[in-house]
Amino acid sequence: MSTPEPEKNEAADAAKSATAAPKPQPDRPPRDWGVIIRNVFTAENGAMVTFLAIVLALVVGALMIVLSSTDTMNKLGYFFASPGDFLSSAWNDISSAYSSLFKGAIFDPATISGTPEQFFGPISNTLEYATPLIFGGLAISVAFRAGMFNIGGQGQLIVGAIFASYVGFSWTALPGVLHMIVAVLAGIIGGMLYGGIVGWLKAKRGAHEVIVTIMLNYVALLFLGGWLLNTSVFHNPAAAGQAISKPAAPSAVLPHLFGDQLFTDIGLLFAIAATFAVAWFFKRSKLGFEVRAVGLRPSAARTAGINVSRVQIASMLISGALMGLIGVTQTLGLANPNNNSLSPNIDAGLGFSAITVALLGRTKPWGVVGASLLFGALQAGGALMQTQAQVSIEIITVIQALIVIFVAAPQLVKEIFHLRAHKIDTGKGGDEVTPTVDPFHTTETINVAGGEE
Repeated sequence: MSTPEPEKNEAADAAKSATAAPKPQPDRPPRDWGVIIRNVFTAENGAMVTFLAIVLALVVGALMIVLSSTDTMNKLGYFFASPGDFLSSAWNDISSAYSSLFKGAIFDPATISGTPEQFFGPISNTLEYATPLIFGGLAISVAFRAGMFNIGGQGQLIVGAIFASYVGFSWTALPGVLHMIVAVLAGIIGGMLYGGIVGWLKAKRGAHEVIVTIMLNYVALLFLGGWLLNTSVFHNPAAAGQAISKPAAPSAVLPHLFGDQLFTDIGLLFAIAATFAVAWFFKRSKLGFEVRAVGLRPSAARTAGINVSRVQIASMLISGALMGLIGVTQTLGLANPNNNSLSPNIDAGLGFSAITVALLGRTKPWGVVGASLLFGALQAGGALMQTQAQVSIEIITVIQALIVIFVAAPQLVKEIFHLRAHKIDTGKGGDEVTPTVDPFHTTETINVAGGEE
């Protein structure tokens, strides 16, 4: 016996209603703002640890400023007779030093009614000093994420500077913008080739990259200052007795970014573009995924079919290319004090400063930018602190070192500020979550067969 048509329709409508009925949602625990705030102040919060590390470094720096002041230490001799003299003098030393640091790095309130060049001058200096550090930090991060420690930045940036300088003073027939582009590309190629040597020796001959990069640093440094700058091809005839190259043509020099009166060139745009490119490389590209997989566990990556040797060589090529960009900015940028000429001290220690920046930025592209801006501000403000407050600029170097030490030792920061060790999981009834042991937060969980976990 067949079912009547109206009954069929009613049954179908009921089935649709049952299918479309919303599924019951599990009860979510109410948002506990107290727990959320407490989770900020934990040793597991990398941003908080970094901030507190900076605070600690500035406190220690303040102590050193006081100890280095002869007048203040003389007043310490009669502290119990007149403690106010010592405390007042110490406060004046610290406030004068750090206010000068701020004025030289960010802005000077006295210039609010001045010209735009006076107002934006300090931050412009910070950006210029930060630009090569961004390139260097990214270079170290790429190699580090591949499981290699590239401490050969000095040699790679020197070779990049040599290539860029040669194109800058010899290929003068090229038209303006094209001349600059070719000079920049030459610097990239020079650093890339020099970094590629390290990658090839590591991948094909099993040489340790630390030993190789140290030796190649000496090779590049002595090749530049001991021979190349004294040849007729490079040596500037107008600088008799000095190891200085011919100056780059004006068409090859990196132009000002914010006007002729501000100390920032177009290299800053290159640095920002490089940061976006490296961030995309790690997150979106196949090679970037392979780099991270090899860095975490080469044996597992090899088992999954990844060519470890190819990845190691590619990583060092990219790392060297980014180091080469430091050579470009040092030679063709506004930071060059020798009229855009090449000199034996062209590296200015940036190859090693880049390691500090990469570690402080936790080998993350935008973390590197933040660390570079911090160190650029310390360098820009340190010069004014030395001239106005009569405080040795070496204290800035100590502060930079202390920041990295405290970041690398979160347990020390935790104990000083009494931070909680673990975050509270708000979705599991307030249970604590045990963090992984990774002071620089560089590791990731990757399933080499299928992607990130």
